[in-house]
This record gives sequence, C-alpha cells and structure tokens, in this order.
Amino acid sequence: MNIKLINMSFRYHFRFLIVTVVLLFVASCSPRIYNQSSKEVVIYPAPPDTARIQYLTSISDSKDVMPKQSAFAKSIVGEEKSLPIIKPYGIFMRNGKLYVCDVSLGGGLEIIDFENKAFNYFVPKAQYRLKLPLNCYVDANNQLYVADISLQKIVVFNGEGKYITSFGKKENTKPTDVFVYGNKIYVPDSGNNRVNVYNKNTYAFEYYFPKSEKGDDSFLYKPTNIFVSDDKVYVSDMGHANVKVYTHKGEYLMSIGKYGKNIGEFVRPKGIAVDRESNLYVVDASFENVQIFNKDGKLLLFFGGSYEGPGDMWLPTKVIIDYDNLKYFEEYVDPKFDLEYLIFVANQFGPDKVSVYGRIVPKKGKTKSKS
Repeated sequence: MNIKLINMSFRYHFRFLIVTVVLLFVASCSPRIYNQSSKEVVIYPAPPDTARIQYLTSISDSKDVMPKQSAFAKSIVGEEKSLPIIKPYGIFMRNGKLYVCDVSLGGGLEIIDFENKAFNYFVPKAQYRLKLPLNCYVDANNQLYVADISLQKIVVFNGEGKYITSFGKKENTKPTDVFVYGNKIYVPDSGNNRVNVYNKNTYAFEYYFPKSEKGDDSFLYKPTNIFVSDDKVYVSDMGHANVKVYTHKGEYLMSIGKYGKNIGEFVRPKGIAVDRESNLYVVDASFENVQIFNKDGKLLLFFGGSYEGPGDMWLPTKVIIDYDNLKYFEEYVDPKFDLEYLIFVANQFGPDKVSVYGRIVPKKGKTKSKS
C-alpha cells in the first residue's frame, strides 16, 4: 500500500508548511491510494484513521455521462462529438440534474441529466441571453435562478428553460451568488459589500445586511458565496478571508477562519455548503482544497490539494452537498463503506472539471482498514 500525502502547498503563495504540528496533521488527513479489484481508491484521512471522504469520479465532458456509442451507430451516423465542460464556476444539483455555470461557454450552463444520461448546453439567445453567469440555484418548482455578474442581476427561467423574469439590477453592482430559502432570495453583492434579500413571489427588494462599517466584525469586504440553513446565513468573505454567519434577518453571529497559510485559515475562500449536521464546507481557491468545520467553527478535516491526480483540485470555486442522488454514484464506492451523501467540487482548470466525492461510513460489522 502506498500513502499519498496531500500537497498542502498553496500554488500562488508558498510551497511548504512551517511547523511540525501542522505537518503531523497533514499526514493524518492525507489520502491513501490503493488498488482493489484493479480500481484506484482515494480516501481521506489515511488509515489507520477511519475513512470519512472518498473521491468517487469526475465529470468533464458529455462522454462521462452519455452511453457509449455502439460501433453500428458510429458506422451509420459517424462518431458523436464530445461536448466539454470548459471553465466551470458555480454548480447546483436538483432532481438528478447537475447545473454548471460555465464562464467560458459564451453565456450559458451545462445541464447534466443523470437519470436520462443526457448532457446539454443551455445558452439563452437574443434579449434573454446571459453574459457571465457565476452561480445558480434551482428551487423545488424547478425554477432556475442565475446570478450574472456582468448583467448585474438575477435571471430566472422555468423548468423548460423559458425566460420568466430578471431582477436586482437596481440594488446590485456585482451579484456573485444566489440562494432561495422559504419566501426569500438571498444575493451577495461583492460590489456593495452586502447581501440583498428579495421576495420570492414578487421579486421585490426587501432589505440588505449587514448595516455596518469597515472595521466592524460583521462588515463584508468582498462577499462571494452564500448558503442558507434552517436558522443561519453563511457568507464567504474573500476580502476578509473568512466565513461570516448571520441570522436570516442579517444579525451577525460569528466568523469562521481568518487570513493565513495554515490549516483552519484561508487565502481565497469561495464556495460554501452546510450538511445536515451543521458542518461547514469551505473551498479555498489558493489552498486548492475543501476544509470542513463543525458548528462551533472547529476544523474537522480537509481534502483535496494542488492537482497531481484524481481527488486533487485545480483552482476550485464551488462545493455543494447532495443527499438525494446517491444511486447514480454508489457503483464507485469502496464496498467496505456505505455512502451517506455526495460532495461536488467545481475546478476551473485541469482534467477533472467537476469532481465527485462521497461522505462514507464503514459498513456495519466491518472494521476499518489498517496500514
């Protein structure tokens, strides 16, 4: 068995960690890569610790999703052209479909339908066109909300891709993300250093937060991504290198992380997600990993690292968690484990444009692997 250490170097800032304690922690959280039935498995942390995260697969073009073309079909109609994911930024999963905001697609998204094994480009035209879609959200009614930083507004389409409306240009200068919760739509605006909140039924602007000044703990210096849970709003603040937590009304509660080059710290925090146990997942584009914190802000684990092979990351931007579509990825799970939920990470560069990981637990009656 070979142990592959996570490369915790930060591609643009430094190439080594400076204290022995950090090095020991890195070793404990590094992935083990081993062969089982001719399949390479990447898990975090390395044995003898109990595995928590497994890298499952990646999606980079239509051939990773669609059925393989038969030799007969190829002889009749010719070889099908592969459709690539070019430069993904925001991603979202709903009802077996993965929505990918691609900043190099010319104003559009890739929509990947796992149930029907389909891969399509969604590029609205004419007056409904998009310019630079960064992030998106799909609600329970299959309405697609797209945060377009160039158009300076949120654009809404129905489940068939037909334009419904757009809103927010009056309040937003640089809308970077969008999240729908209950009857509210939350939009972080990195240009105005705040989160704008709209009514989901009327799209009318209701309020913004935080109402604070530079130097205040609650102030947002450059909000980039947002996640809304049952009782909290999490906002990644790239300008202050942390994640700030508020109530739904915008009352400041706490911050997680700070600027720095050690574990538990950030340089360029972007995408965030929260699981059902209130654990916070944070992408750092400089560290090129995802760090996981508990509800009190304590670091639990990290995974990824500067790209050297499957499981690593290359300028990651977004992380999402999905509990509803396990069946499409269970075939990749090591048989010693059960899959609890999925973790998707978008990478702007490299061969693995959307990497898929799983939160795993040992099967009952199975013991953890030993080195």
